[in-house]
Amino acid sequence: MLDPAAFIGQIFVIALLAVLAVFVIVILVRAIRIIPQGNAGVVERLGKYHKTLLPGLNLLVPFVDRVRPLLDIREQVVSFPPQPVITEDNLVVSIDTVVYFQVTDARAATYEINNYLGAVEQLTTTTLRNVVGGLNLEEALTSRDNINSQLRIVLDEATGKWGIRVGRVELKAIEPPHSIQDSMEKQMRAERDRRALILTAEGTKQSAILTAEGARQAAILEAEGDAKAAVLRAQGEAEAITTVFKAIHDGDPDPKLLAYQYLLTLPKLAEGSANKLWIVPSELTEAMKGIGSAFGANAHNPAAAPSASATPGTPGTPATPGTPGTPATPATPQA
Repeated sequence: MLDPAAFIGQIFVIALLAVLAVFVIVILVRAIRIIPQGNAGVVERLGKYHKTLLPGLNLLVPFVDRVRPLLDIREQVVSFPPQPVITEDNLVVSIDTVVYFQVTDARAATYEINNYLGAVEQLTTTTLRNVVGGLNLEEALTSRDNINSQLRIVLDEATGKWGIRVGRVELKAIEPPHSIQDSMEKQMRAERDRRALILTAEGTKQSAILTAEGARQAAILEAEGDAKAAVLRAQGEAEAITTVFKAIHDGDPDPKLLAYQYLLTLPKLAEGSANKLWIVPSELTEAMKGIGSAFGANAHNPAAAPSASATPGTPGTPATPGTPGTPATPATPQA
C-alpha cells in the first residue's frame, strides 16, 4: 500500500503544477495583445499613460500594464438630430447635419476630452447657430457650400486638440416653417409662370421676325425673278423684232403688201374689254389710198400686174401721171 503522506504529496505537486500552468497561461494571455486593423489602444502602466498600441501583435507587462477600451481610428459618420436655428430675419428653421470625422490621436481622444462624440455634437450645434444666425432664409437655403465650409473650419480647429480631424460637414436638410414654405411655393409658381410668359412672348417675337424675314426674302426673290423674266422677255421680243425686220428687208415687200398687213393689224387694236374708244390712226387713210390705187390700177391695166411681178424681189414702178390708160393719182391734201 502507498503511504498516505506520499500520496498527499503527489496530489499537492500535481495541483501546484496545474496552478503554475494556469498562471503561465494567464500571464501569456495578459502579456500578448493583438490589436485589429483600424483600431488603437491606450496602455496605462500603473495608472499612467504608457504607450499607444498599434494594429498587430503587442507585448505587455502582465498585472502592470492595463489596456483601455479600443478606439476606432477609421473615419466615422455621425448624423445629428434636427436643430432649431434662428436666422437673421427671425425665422426658425430646422437643420439636420452630418459630420465626418476621424480619430488621429488616441491618447488625446482619451485624456483631452471625456466624450468626444458628444463634444462634436454640441460644438456642431453651437457653430451652426452662429453661422446661420448671420444669414437670412434665402441665403441659408442657397449658401449650403459656404455654411459647410465654415462649419468644417471651425470644428476642425476646435477638435484638433482632442486628436480628432473633421473632414467634412454636410447640411442634410433645411426645413423652414410651413407658412414660409407655402409662401415660397407661391413665389416660385409665380416666377415660373412669369418665365413661361416671357419665353412664350420671346418665341412669338422670334416667329414673327422669321416670318417677316421669310416674306422679305420671298419678295426679293420674286422681284428678282420678275426682273430676269422681263429682261429675258425683252431680249426675246428684241430678237423676234430683229428677225422679223431682217426677214422683211430680205423679202423686200412692195407697198401693197405692207398696206395689206397694216390693215390686218388694225383689228388687234380694238381687242380687249377695256377699249371704250378707238382712235383711227392717220396712216389708215394713206394705207387705204395705196390699196385703192393698187386695185384700181390692176383693174384698168391688167397687163401691168404681170410686169410688176415679173421680177421677184423688185418693187413695181409707180405709174406716171398722164400716161394713157392709167388714172392720175389724186393729190394728197396737205394738213
